[in-house]
Amino acid sequence: MELRLLRLPLVRFFETSFGRVHDRAFVLVTLEQEGALGYGECVADGDPFYSAETNLTAWHIIRDFVAPMVLGRPFDHPREIYDALRAIRGHNMAKAAVEMAAWDLFARQQNQPLCRVLGGARTEIESGVSIGIQDTLEELAERVSVELSAGYRRVKIKIKPGWDVRVVEFVRERFGHILLMVDANAAYTLADADHLVALDRHDLMMIEQPLDYDDIRDHARLQRRLHTAICLDESIHSIRTAEEAIEQGACRIINIKPGRIGGHAQSVRLHDLTAAHGIPVWHGGMLESGIGRAHNIHLSTLPNFSLPGDVSASRRYYAPDLIDPEIVVRPDGTIAVPTGPGVGVHIVADRVAAATEDRMELRA
Repeated sequence: MELRLLRLPLVRFFETSFGRVHDRAFVLVTLEQEGALGYGECVADGDPFYSAETNLTAWHIIRDFVAPMVLGRPFDHPREIYDALRAIRGHNMAKAAVEMAAWDLFARQQNQPLCRVLGGARTEIESGVSIGIQDTLEELAERVSVELSAGYRRVKIKIKPGWDVRVVEFVRERFGHILLMVDANAAYTLADADHLVALDRHDLMMIEQPLDYDDIRDHARLQRRLHTAICLDESIHSIRTAEEAIEQGACRIINIKPGRIGGHAQSVRLHDLTAAHGIPVWHGGMLESGIGRAHNIHLSTLPNFSLPGDVSASRRYYAPDLIDPEIVVRPDGTIAVPTGPGVGVHIVADRVAAATEDRMELRA
């Protein structure tokens, strides 16, 4: 196992209710077995705002706990890895980075694209775009116009108190009935319910994670007051919390991020659970490089990913990306699923080396 801490500058700043970022640091995991390589990207941030995990905690947990539990141990299939790490409480992003690298390695060894190993069948996926908080409404309008011209099928705008209802009204007035959703990243409380109800009149696809990052109960209360569907993101960190959210009526849509729930095996389980309850899902994004983005594309080929996800073109974030060719959104708003073995993209070693801030090799 090789661990690298990488840092890439963003093409353009990205702002959420947590703050504004200009670059992205992340841990890249490479697994090697008998000459075959598999890659996994840890989606933890440099700070503990989206999740309690950070790059440094992930590095520590992988090095000192995950690696000793998996290196040199026989596995028949990568779906066994998450359960083998059950003794480690939490740290799903650290677990997922290793588990997803194992899926890529396994698929390459089977000479199959990752989507086939995961159970997906699509040859293309629908792409949506996430637009961060801007300095002015006119700058937001410019970003929306650019992304619609690029073909994206759905637009998501980040909101926070003071940048919400009026912003949605402005976008609707300027762009009409585009597929539009908003993402609050847990910026509100139930005391803001009356204010959030004002969003109902704007025909949004969904409001993503309006309330606390670990909340189910208050989301259920808010959903009963809203006509607009609530989509849960940060709150869904396990299959059990997803079951609770569905039972309590806390959401009508769920965003699946493999890093948030522990990897591909858990994502498939969550996909199957939501499908059984008639809850549509879509794939979220964490500003991944092309390596993580390729993983997301393959997972999005499962049938219940019925809404456009936040899997967009490489050039929106990194120029150049770590892969070649880069991921491209076609004029019709779709992305072709890579057909090569594993994640099906070529990782450019020179670019990875240039972005590396730290490196460690671990052996059985």
